Amino acid sequence: MLRPLPPLNALRAFEAAARQLSFTKAAQELFVTQAAVSHQIKSLEDHLGIQLFRRMNRRLILTDEAQILLPAVSEAFDIIKSTTQKLYDGGDRGTLKVSVMPSFAAKWLLPRLPKFRRKHPEIDILVSATITKSNFSRDDVDLAIRFGAGQYPGCRVDKMMEDESLVVCSPHLLKGSLPLRTPHDLKYHTLLHDDVGEEPFAVNWRRWLHIAGVTDIDPDKGPGYNDSSLILQAAIEGQGIALGRTSLTYDDLKAGRLVCPFGPRTPSTYQYYVVTPQSTSEITKIKVFREWLLEEATADDFVPNVQIDLDRAKERGEIGTDHVTPNKNEQSR
Repeated sequence: MLRPLPPLNALRAFEAAARQLSFTKAAQELFVTQAAVSHQIKSLEDHLGIQLFRRMNRRLILTDEAQILLPAVSEAFDIIKSTTQKLYDGGDRGTLKVSVMPSFAAKWLLPRLPKFRRKHPEIDILVSATITKSNFSRDDVDLAIRFGAGQYPGCRVDKMMEDESLVVCSPHLLKGSLPLRTPHDLKYHTLLHDDVGEEPFAVNWRRWLHIAGVTDIDPDKGPGYNDSSLILQAAIEGQGIALGRTSLTYDDLKAGRLVCPFGPRTPSTYQYYVVTPQSTSEITKIKVFREWLLEEATADDFVPNVQIDLDRAKERGEIGTDHVTPNKNEQSR
């Protein structure tokens, strides 16, 4: 049979004393006497059947068992504190705090937020752009958009969109003395590198060139950027050729600021997910924003297509009519 949970007051006294490594400071924090803290910790030790503290040379140290218990107790109190604070703040009212990667914030979320504000003017959005995975209780975040495998224990997880990597460049690089027509033409141009790190974030030229069957190009040569939105901006300005993700290049491809000159497009290992704590996932403002995100992702029905991009560039006079059309395999998704 499962033993009953320890008394809450005893856990509070233990957490404060273990964090402060002092019964006196714990008593001051909890507004009780030192004797009361000692009593609560003794009751917790009796309940668990273990010793939690040792005194060594007037110092208080944690036993091995206490070091195991402390992180779990601290996290539990953080969750309770964060959740009740949301209720104090009005729950469905106030600012919605969203954690998202900087590149996705700049290239996908921010251009679409005005639509959400027009539809829901009562909800203010605070965007926290960071590559660090947020701790919902510690960082006071309501909702996160994450790029990964979808494994987020204790959270509600909704798949938002899949992703692919593709070659993108300024349409101006499709003309001139060294026009970009096939993957082999990349050797005449500068490769731009995404230096965010390994998958799931980085898009790797070495992998793409191998899939494309190109062997005479150094996959490591060229400048690097530690943010995916920077590499795309460099490509828009004609500074080189980038490997981008469809999620981040969507608007630039649709507007013609970038073109996809040839395939292949390679599927990403990971996808985008909307992640919310289970305990607060049905709060109205969180639910409304989550549903809006999923609707927006579904509405993005434009698929980057090599021939469409080239035809649009021809219409603007950015390339000639003699540009080589990619083969069928390069046009397929």
